[in-house]
Amino acid sequence: MTSRFAVLEVRPSGKEATRTAQERTGGRSRWDGVLPLRRLLVEQREAADEPTGYWMTDLPATTPVADLVRWAKMRWRIEHDYRELKHGLGLDHFEGRTWRGWHHHVTLVTAAQAFLTLRQLDPKALTPA
Repeated sequence: MTSRFAVLEVRPSGKEATRTAQERTGGRSRWDGVLPLRRLLVEQREAADEPTGYWMTDLPATTPVADLVRWAKMRWRIEHDYRELKHGLGLDHFEGRTWRGWHHHVTLVTAAQAFLTLRQLDPKALTPA
């Protein structure tokens, strides 16, 4: 699957942008209503007639497009890992009431995921026939 990417400079607008800008100024009423420029990463797959993905960032303008694309696409990996933690390793099965118990549960689930990830990356690992 291949895609084309473009990076555009945009100025956000809307109620959420206004609220965010007012928070940045500490709630002072001296805000002039002009939000800073942001970069918008736009993806269009080769087979698509219209763009299929949008990501807005406040990273510096010197950030290479390849890095923006890699970080935008990293979201899939994060969601996949979370799904594996939750469904495959039981992250959502904790029913205790203490911080310490929850912390132990999350630590063990995370250690199990690290172990499985290392096993998958090991070229010498035996693969089932």
